[in-house]
Amino acid sequence: MPGSGTPPSWPSSTSTSWACPGGGPTSSEVTTGAPVDRAALLELATSAARLAGAILLEGRRAGGITVAATKSSPTDVVTAMDRAAERAIAAHLLAARPDDGLLGEEGDDRPGPSGVRWVIDPLDGTVNYLYDLPGWSVSIAAEAAGQTQVGVVLAPLAGELFAASRGDGATLDGVPIHCTAGVPLAQALVGTGFGYRSARRAVQAEVLQAVLPQVRDIRRLGSAALDLCAVACGRLDGYYERGLKPWDLAAGALIAEEAGAQVGGLAGAPPSTAFVLAAAPDLFAALHQLLVPLRPDRDA
Repeated sequence: MPGSGTPPSWPSSTSTSWACPGGGPTSSEVTTGAPVDRAALLELATSAARLAGAILLEGRRAGGITVAATKSSPTDVVTAMDRAAERAIAAHLLAARPDDGLLGEEGDDRPGPSGVRWVIDPLDGTVNYLYDLPGWSVSIAAEAAGQTQVGVVLAPLAGELFAASRGDGATLDGVPIHCTAGVPLAQALVGTGFGYRSARRAVQAEVLQAVLPQVRDIRRLGSAALDLCAVACGRLDGYYERGLKPWDLAAGALIAEEAGAQVGGLAGAPPSTAFVLAAAPDLFAALHQLLVPLRPDRDA
């Protein structure tokens, strides 16, 4: 879930093609000193996501889900199930690939000599999960050579699996998906999200007040990974948010890009904790023009 603590470091725009659909190498040989088998990485990410999804569904069925801790603010919560799911994902990935690195929302941050790093959000949409609302997901991506190579976002309650491999397109349950194109700003359904601290929320409310009259409507799903996947499959026309972390963004951004969306920051910057905007290229330009004067990357 997005937070407002100290942002982790992001790959530079020169080393990661965040805003270029299908960018980067298209063969399975990535320059890391060893070949990267994207198909194998995608299969492993999928099995890890399904394992975590089963754990989370069972925890939800058992009931009694409570807050185990808070992070950046009292509203930025962690449940025991977040931690259990991340432990299961990490164990599953490292059993298959013990030399890989890991970066997880709930504390896993370890290097690995293989050149592959897994970026994990075991439960994106924790507040939805806590309240038994449907908008939560498992997000797993694999990075190599400075780029996200594969990404998987599982929506366990819906039984939907979004997936992408760099250069190979994006799918929903194995069926190719594409973002919507040719939607004018006034007819665009746009998703967004909000931070946890009151000062940031005040700015986000101000931005929203200016954006809402210019678009068809706004949706706040509560899971950044699902927001990006919604852009990828046309359930949303666009999405913007400040405050995302790498684990919120890595898998969903690749899925959106591979579905034809442009994913970037403001004024040519790459997507980052500062700001993320995703939409088909024509709508991206219109939303960007609307948002820039509002300075949505500020906190006060």
